[in-house]
Parts: sequence; structure tokens; C-alpha cells
Amino acid sequence: MSLNLDSRQRAMLQEMGVQVWSPVPQPASRLQPALTAAAESVAPALLERAAVAPRAASTPDGAALELQPRGAGVESMDWPGLQQAVAGCRACALCQGRRHTVFGIGGLPAPGADQPPAADWLIVGEAPGEQEDLRGEPFVGPAGQLLDNMLRAMGLDRRGASATGDARAAQGCFIANVLKCHPPSNRKPEGEEVAQCRPYLQRQIELLQPKIILAMGRFAAQALLQDEVAEVHSLPLGKLRGQVHRYHGIPVVVTYHPAYLLRALGDKAKAWADLCLAMQVRNGPQGL
Repeated sequence: MSLNLDSRQRAMLQEMGVQVWSPVPQPASRLQPALTAAAESVAPALLERAAVAPRAASTPDGAALELQPRGAGVESMDWPGLQQAVAGCRACALCQGRRHTVFGIGGLPAPGADQPPAADWLIVGEAPGEQEDLRGEPFVGPAGQLLDNMLRAMGLDRRGASATGDARAAQGCFIANVLKCHPPSNRKPEGEEVAQCRPYLQRQIELLQPKIILAMGRFAAQALLQDEVAEVHSLPLGKLRGQVHRYHGIPVVVTYHPAYLLRALGDKAKAWADLCLAMQVRNGPQGL
């Protein structure tokens, strides 16, 4: 687009991704007046959109939403303090579009109000989706239903002991994500977002003290194993399955994310093999 624009107008259009260049003298053409008129009719609308487009997200009262560094001392927070820190976190841009943070859910009742729930199993997913963002709970919707079925097959339940009375349910399980906020359009987590949220997950693990961790999806596996597995960020999920990893001494079994299994039904058998491995590890001598 080549128009007689001042510097402010050019800056606005360039920020919107509209290419602007200086006119180069060309031979006269019968089409030139029509092209010029068409371009000039579009320019006001583009400029109006640029002028009113928000430069940053805002609160309902119109105030600018500023990012803030993650609070210090995450590594020493108790369970209620950690929940509060996650709920108020504004360390990355994901805070600008979220409805709710997604701290996690599950475990058996804690002995005290300031104590984490009892959970021998920790299920770690990647990031909340749109439904999770609406409800503030991990793994809801079709993927959550599939996860619940997988847990029931293991004798576990996200909300406490199973109604079947299976002894394994007394182990309890807690479900969390690497990211605590919903990425727009369900896109993949970005490195800076994972880096900002990882200390929250690390503290959750330290407080929960699970006996085994089930990492669901590639990003969950990378976040948990980046200090344990060389070049983990370049490895496909298939290379991480079928073996027992460690996160600070805690056994980690990697499997597919339930959302992926809904698209790749043929890999459900592989996921069940992963769950069987995890149960074997947890109930065997090396998992105790």
C-alpha cells in the first residue's frame, strides 16, 4: 500500500502488519485513478482500527493490566500460600486473557487446612484448555472424561477414594498442569510461559511428595525431565515412553495426553501399557 500518509499513520499501519512503502514514479495509467481511490477508501478504516486497537489487555473497568515479576519465595510457600500466588500471578502474558487460573485438583483430605492433600499419584498435563479456563479445573470436557476413565481403570479418582472400595484408591491422586493459565486458541505452551510456571509445579511436587508421577504429553515430560534427560526437548514422546525416569528421585512414567488419544485411537493400547508400567512401578519394590 502506498498512500500520502504522515509518520504516525505509517507507524500504525506497520504495527498492524500492513505493508507501507513510498511511491515510485510510474508511467501514467488509465487504472491509476481507480486504484488510488480504492486504496484511499480502505485507509481510513485501517487507521481507525489501529487507533482503537488495545495495546495491552485491560480489566473490566478499563485499567491497563500490567505484568509483574513472579513473587519471590515460591520454594518456601505452604499450600495455601502457593494457591494464592498462582491465583494472582501476572508473570507472563497469559494472565491477560484468562478467566481462572487452574491450580489443580484431587488427593485425599489433608490433616490440616494448611497442608496439601494426600496423593501418592501426581498426574501432570500440559496446559488448561478453554473449558478448564472456564471452570478453573484441569482436564474437563472429552479429554477429562477419558482421563477419568483411565484413572478408574487404575482404581483412582480425581475427587478422592473410589466408590468401589479398591485399596489402590486410598493412594489418592492429584491432577495438575505445567501451565496454570490457558494459552489462547489452545496453542502449544511457549518456553517463557513454561519457565514462569515451572517453579509452581516444582513446589507442588515438593509439598505433595507423590510416590509416582504420570507425565501426560510431550511438554509435561520436558518440564519434568529437562534436568534428568539429555536433549529432552528434541526427543519425540515415543522415545520417552516405556521406561522409568526420575524427577528428584520420584519415578516418572511418560504417556500420551488424553486429548491426543481422542485423535489417535490406535495409540490407546500404548497408553494402557504405560499405565500398567506405572502401576507396576508404584506397587513394586522400586516404587516404594
